[in-house]
Amino acid sequence: MQNGWKGAVKLRVNADAMTLYAVTDRTWVEDTTLINQVKEALEGGITFLQLREKHLSKEEFIKEAREMKELSKEYKVPFVINDNIEVALAVDADGVHIGQDDMSVEEARKLLGEDKIIGVSAHNVEEAIKAQKGGADYLGVGAVCATSTKKDANVVSKEEIKKICHTVEIPVVAIGGIKKENIKTLEGTDVDGVAVVSAIFAAKDIKKDTKQLRSLVEEMKQK
Repeated sequence: MQNGWKGAVKLRVNADAMTLYAVTDRTWVEDTTLINQVKEALEGGITFLQLREKHLSKEEFIKEAREMKELSKEYKVPFVINDNIEVALAVDADGVHIGQDDMSVEEARKLLGEDKIIGVSAHNVEEAIKAQKGGADYLGVGAVCATSTKKDANVVSKEEIKKICHTVEIPVVAIGGIKKENIKTLEGTDVDGVAVVSAIFAAKDIKKDTKQLRSLVEEMKQK
């Protein structure tokens, strides 16, 4: 994780860490474990890891988060918890990712302190500006394509994504329905990377597919 400054904004995480951002989902665990799937993804080249759990007990969530934290540390990849600040504090995660319906960035910052990463979901320029002003470190913008993970997610246009990227100074990662076949549609938006769920965790060969995704994202970013 690299800190620094961009304009007047302090960066707790650099844009390169956004290249291939993995969000966990245990839907496809089957005959393996989530920790094994994450290890394969790390070996394949993910650059950022978000642990997303909706149904585990607090104790199970903390236990799993501790394991994930140690694993991500080994691969020098930033590790955040989705929504749950209590768990993030309990395991000393690198930070959290919060949505528009969760607590404010300012409130999250008070609880987490100045050194932790706070990512915020944004769907338009107004939400993006508000998040940056509140102290967000990066934005997850989407859904950029229709997604099975969030059935009610509205698709954000390519023009809006580009506008957000040109308006804020913090890194922007595109999320929602992204897979190998449609990454190229993000060319010219100036996003710093993509966040994926099923494109990694539903893959039969996670390591192989992650490598391919990383290569495609790096290619897309150069266009």
